[in-house]
Amino acid sequence: MANKFLELDGKLCNYIQSVSLREPEILAQLREETGKLPMRNMQIAPEQGQFMALLVQLMGAKKTLDIGVFTGYSSLVVALALPQDGQVVACDIDETYTAIAGRYWELAGVGDKIQLHLAPALQTLEGLIATGHSNSFDFAFIDADKRNYDNYYECALKLVRFGGLIIIDNVLWSGRVADDADRDKRTIAIRDFNQKLHQDPRVQISLIPIADGLTLALKK
Repeated sequence: MANKFLELDGKLCNYIQSVSLREPEILAQLREETGKLPMRNMQIAPEQGQFMALLVQLMGAKKTLDIGVFTGYSSLVVALALPQDGQVVACDIDETYTAIAGRYWELAGVGDKIQLHLAPALQTLEGLIATGHSNSFDFAFIDADKRNYDNYYECALKLVRFGGLIIIDNVLWSGRVADDADRDKRTIAIRDFNQKLHQDPRVQISLIPIADGLTLALKK
């Protein structure tokens, strides 16, 4: 099969950003600070964040999930796109990185929209299900430990309403998912997860080759 995707070198990536990216200054500042951290590769790309914000606005979303916060870019970009009464339920276990997130949420004036749960994400998600929040979220973003992607997805599928959207990050895993010789446990987990979603009749899906790969799953 012929390659249908345009290969993006640095020059073309820079051009795309120059004619399409409208990144608020507060997000640019957060991205710059995060870029100085040892784990900076966990930061989502700004064009990915802009795409997510557009989807949130198209849906008219009000209640969203952010599974995997890191320094807060995904939570912040979604919160900025939500209406005044919108809410982000954010899940993470790292106090150091989420402290950076909290600082930027406040600077951006959206701290009251974001509810941070510092606990294992599965514990938070299962708690939401147990307390009657099933089928109440409009949107969920999954970008946490890869070996739990399937568990996070199953919880998100219960929590998101019919017609709601789940977005899963890193589904291309720097191309490693296409290398059968790569037997890293995280690679295998993502590869198996991608195969599962391909066959899952509960959702409509599209895998978008933006950044490290995003799968959009619309709950039927």
